[in-house]
Amino acid sequence: MLRLDTGEIKIDGLSTTTDAEKIKAKIGYVGEPTGYPEESQLKHIKKMIAPFYETWDETLFKKYVKHFKVNLDKKYEALSTGQKKQFDLIMALSHKPELIILDEPTAGLDPIVRNEMLEVLMTHMQDEKVSIFYSTHITSDLEKTCDYLVYIQNGKIRLQAEKDKLLSEYCIVKGPKKLFEDKEIQREMLGIKQTSLGGEALVRSHQLARELFGEEATYCRPNIEEVMLFLAGERRV
Repeated sequence: MLRLDTGEIKIDGLSTTTDAEKIKAKIGYVGEPTGYPEESQLKHIKKMIAPFYETWDETLFKKYVKHFKVNLDKKYEALSTGQKKQFDLIMALSHKPELIILDEPTAGLDPIVRNEMLEVLMTHMQDEKVSIFYSTHITSDLEKTCDYLVYIQNGKIRLQAEKDKLLSEYCIVKGPKKLFEDKEIQREMLGIKQTSLGGEALVRSHQLARELFGEEATYCRPNIEEVMLFLAGERRV
């Protein structure tokens, strides 16, 4: 709905300026706001939306409605937050898009509903061979679902890497404070935390960490949340 002032956006080789209709047919979206009329029953929302998509799969729609136990006679405004997200996901998946864009889709949901939605997404991705672009602050979701990570801080990309490679190669080093005082060593660290008792640092690889610190330190593999906390924090030395 917005026109570009400058630049260009392409999706699957198509321009958003000249091929908007074709692009929208390829995309499924879950985020806020959905734009669905609050006072309408779910069955009427589906009836309004489905004809826009040549690839709409009614069998797939009914499958997910049954899976999530969605009551299509309910009005959208009568749904809980979790039920709204489930219906939004059903609508996004049912026209079999090639690209699914998820903007904080599980924010505010209880762990059971969140896990159920993630399992459906993972199964759908494997069955339908789609790509999912997932924006979230819930790092445990990323551990379960993602293949590739991009971390953005203050509008700048701080990290982009394959998830499995990041988790297997990145290293947290722990040791006495003196180990982290060398300026040359500090330049090799992605993040540092120090207390009066000792320090911790994030290093790009286990091999590099051992070359820098030898046997004086202890080493462990980070999870995604720990990596982001190190990158987000100030370098305290």
